[in-house]
Amino acid sequence: MVFSFFKKTPEKMVARPAAAPRPQEGNPFPPVVPAEEKPSIPPLAAASGPTLADTVAVREEDKASLDFSDFQFSESPSDFHIEADVDPIDADVEQAAVLYANAQDEAARAMLESAVRVHRSGPGERLWLMLFDLYRLTGQKADFEALEIDYAQAFERSPPTWRDSSTVPAAAKVKLAGGVVFTGELVGENEAGFEIVRQALDKNPKLRLDLSKVNELDAAGCCRLLALLQQAHKAKREIELLGRDNIAAQIEARLEVGRAEDGGCWLLLLEIYQLQGQQEDFDDVAINYAVTFEVSPPSWEPKRVAVVVEVAATELAVEAEPDDSSGEAYLARGDIKASRFSDLPAFAEVHDPVVIDCSAVTRVDFISAGALLNVLSTVRRSGKQIVFRHPNHLVAELFGVVGLKAVAEIIFEKY
Repeated sequence: MVFSFFKKTPEKMVARPAAAPRPQEGNPFPPVVPAEEKPSIPPLAAASGPTLADTVAVREEDKASLDFSDFQFSESPSDFHIEADVDPIDADVEQAAVLYANAQDEAARAMLESAVRVHRSGPGERLWLMLFDLYRLTGQKADFEALEIDYAQAFERSPPTWRDSSTVPAAAKVKLAGGVVFTGELVGENEAGFEIVRQALDKNPKLRLDLSKVNELDAAGCCRLLALLQQAHKAKREIELLGRDNIAAQIEARLEVGRAEDGGCWLLLLEIYQLQGQQEDFDDVAINYAVTFEVSPPSWEPKRVAVVVEVAATELAVEAEPDDSSGEAYLARGDIKASRFSDLPAFAEVHDPVVIDCSAVTRVDFISAGALLNVLSTVRRSGKQIVFRHPNHLVAELFGVVGLKAVAEIIFEKY
């Protein structure tokens, strides 16, 4: 191979000096720069071109342009999200609660069984309690008992005990009895007052109705109350009237023998005397009723005399601690689907705290949970305390998902 030692070296390109901008011609008033703001002017570059120092030097005005202290970030686009760290236990709990709310029991079971193998201490207990309730609600006793052994080993304490989900706890049966104070006057147009009584009667086989605060009544109101009493009798339910003397005195003041008006008031007075066992007063009013309306009066029925124990109106309010089962509660039952809880506002209007008994609830779907949040958010803004009593853990965790834990306290049943 032949190498050329006499090859001509290529000529180097010489960097040209930067062109200086020409001053604007015809502008007699060049811009004035204050002395303290005038940038320092670097020395003129040599004719052969800028030196390395000139190339890498950063002028003061360039430094100023790199100051971002006053920079304002514009609003981020709506589709830009910063993902926060998600607790794996919270994520599993939420997923299981949603699956169960959607009646996907098998998927919820598989998810929880997998989760309890991973989370075997501390906050992971929430997942175990959800699985216990899922086994119980779906009648899987063998799996429940196997989980008891694993739970005792993992958490070193006694596990929940099995109970038949088809049996309503004895405490819940006691809670069905309750009392309500009649709100407003005993007049026909008092829709709210009668609706509260009707709803309370639906939930209670024996109801105490306090009429001591009624200061006014009319024939239409007496007819409506009489209809409620008769409906309760036919349905084999009992209404114990408190403040009967107050109502009887007001009715007697309205009645006039021979004036065939206010028939509902006459009949309600007879019903009050019947329930109180005042046969002599009943017979007197019955005779006057027959003379006035020229019809046969109701007959005395000894078996319908109520055994009454007078109770002060203040005792009807819920004065016990929220976890005391003796207080009156709004009773929810079974598999709740697409419920709007339209009767709950009337109950909440006359109770504080508002106790919602969930011991007989098996499941709540998303629509119902959202409706419940809307209703109770309004109640909470009025300053009242709200308590969910004894929900199962699957339902309780769904309440957390939809935000109900922000407006209500949850009290679990002790095991």
